[in-house]
Amino acid sequence: MHTLKRLLFYAFFITILLIGWFYLHVHSSITLPVKPYEFSIRHGSNLKQTAQQLADAGVIHTKWSLILLARYLNLESAIKAGDYLLTENITQIALLNYLTKGDAKQHEIRILEGSTFAQLRKALNEHPAIQNHMAGLSDPEILRLIGAAESAAEGLFFPDTYFFVRDSSDIEILQRAYRTMQNHLQTSWESRAGSLPLTSPYEALILASIIEKETGLESDRAEIAGVFINRLRKGMRLQTDPTIIYGMGEQFNGNLRKQDLLADQEYNTYTRAGLPPTPIALPSLASIRAAVNPAKTDALYFVAKGNGESQFSTNLADHNKAVNKYQKLQK
Repeated sequence: MHTLKRLLFYAFFITILLIGWFYLHVHSSITLPVKPYEFSIRHGSNLKQTAQQLADAGVIHTKWSLILLARYLNLESAIKAGDYLLTENITQIALLNYLTKGDAKQHEIRILEGSTFAQLRKALNEHPAIQNHMAGLSDPEILRLIGAAESAAEGLFFPDTYFFVRDSSDIEILQRAYRTMQNHLQTSWESRAGSLPLTSPYEALILASIIEKETGLESDRAEIAGVFINRLRKGMRLQTDPTIIYGMGEQFNGNLRKQDLLADQEYNTYTRAGLPPTPIALPSLASIRAAVNPAKTDALYFVAKGNGESQFSTNLADHNKAVNKYQKLQK
């Protein structure tokens, strides 16, 4: 009987010591190795790996206190990957809350208006915080992965700044940009002007991409859209240089020559009527809205003035005068 009492006493005493040890480690302040202290939890890391990482770095004294605390609070599977920054000493319970609330440092990538899909792929591939899953994949394969119905990737991704945690997939970011573009395009299409010579939201996207490459001036977008819409209604060729440049690809050396205007290819809007087969760049929301709600104008021509603005003309004679005037000024 006495032996049993001693064993129970020792068990009780050890339990009290363990509870005290656990309470001390959980509620005592952690002394950071350096301030501020930044660390990353990689995708796929489990609780034990995370606790071991923090213990090895000297953030916590032993991995077991964090493991036991997470299990006690039923947070064993709640730790989220990402980059974390600690600026002051905190307790382990505060650390655990930090790791499970998803307050990881946000990285960002800006998808630029007027850029091509090739440029977007390159930017995603070179971003140090993004996992590259697109390497070796063709554009159609990428489109299938993101659930896109289109066969060509150009123009399908909304230009904006996207925030994400470290080790996010390039496919995930593309999917977000694709869905955002679809939402904006559909909303704009539903509020389009009547009697447009455009048969689908995709045709509006193609036109918007041309507008995007023709001007960066907000006030000119709707007017330029009006010119293109007028030409489409009359069956006139669009005759826009950016489509030719896009079709030339790497053959374009920065100088568009007369022979390039005459060389027939599927994006040459001097030799072919109607819209090109796909967008030529990523259009902004302003260009999309201009494409579906163009200015009411009689203009059929425009030429860049060289200061970002365009000169509009209703007839070829006036257009030729404007071309001569502003080309001389630019020279």
